Amino acid sequence: MFTTALAQRDNTQLGALPRDLFAAIESLKKELNAVILAHYYQEPDIQDIADFIGDSLQLANAAAKTHADVIVFAGVHFMAETAKILNPDKLVLLPDLTAGCSLADSCPPQDFADFKAAHPGHLVISYINCSAEIKAMSDIICTSSNAVKIVQQIPKEQPIIFAPDRNLGRYVMEQTKRDLVLWQGSCIVHETFSEKKMVQLKIAHPQAEAIAHPECETSVLRHASFIGSTAALLKYCQESPTKEFIVATEPGIIHQMQKLAPHKQFIPAPPMNNCNCNECPFMRLNTLEKLYLAMKNRAPEITMSEEIRLAALRPMQRMLEMSV
Repeated sequence: MFTTALAQRDNTQLGALPRDLFAAIESLKKELNAVILAHYYQEPDIQDIADFIGDSLQLANAAAKTHADVIVFAGVHFMAETAKILNPDKLVLLPDLTAGCSLADSCPPQDFADFKAAHPGHLVISYINCSAEIKAMSDIICTSSNAVKIVQQIPKEQPIIFAPDRNLGRYVMEQTKRDLVLWQGSCIVHETFSEKKMVQLKIAHPQAEAIAHPECETSVLRHASFIGSTAALLKYCQESPTKEFIVATEPGIIHQMQKLAPHKQFIPAPPMNNCNCNECPFMRLNTLEKLYLAMKNRAPEITMSEEIRLAALRPMQRMLEMSV
């Protein structure tokens, strides 16, 4: 459980905090009729206090179905925006507004508008890891869980722009045998994994099974025996008879893997350099202290224009309809 030392670690920056943040957050949840949604890449304390933990598709579904008055989104900015798009009348809070996303930032709206104009007649399918402005320019949104399924539902004669992740786009092309026009965006975390170190790990752990997220580069994916979204990776680890796994995605997911399969060993895939670059610096900006203060202060709040929200809502709804 929560320790006094942990409660006091950021007091100089955040002001006085309760001795037991877990209890204080539970109290605020009842007071606000709030729900805490957390991504698998959040720190363990946040995962443990969340009402719902999931990948992007699971979190979008949870946000669409919640009856809470306040949504506290422990993730990154585009995820909280997605919750606001689906819940315009609810207060949506993000513990740290600077928790952005390198993939979303790699697709500036004006540049993408020009790219789209250069490819008339193309259907735009955008990965959910993008800004509200990019969603508003899209026809359908997808996640790593449903991207293949959605593309397979599009008539083969219909040309498609896939944005913003080129690695996920390449994976979808391989799985569907479709030609896609790819926006050249990427995630800094999933591009840090080293093929050389992955091979070295497999040699050192010959009984281990390598699993990977499709945002990884092709050179890493070819060494994985299973490729899937964070939720799919978690499910696979539970169901596979294998006892040891090399995990090529953000290592925050390993907390849930260890909870659900405590008798198995999970080894985080190493980055190219001797650093913690396989941890998303944006996801880690959220802390339990900031989450508490966001609920206490009812801020920072996610806002957007109604014009953008409505335009972004349509492709989100199409995704949810096509994912049934």
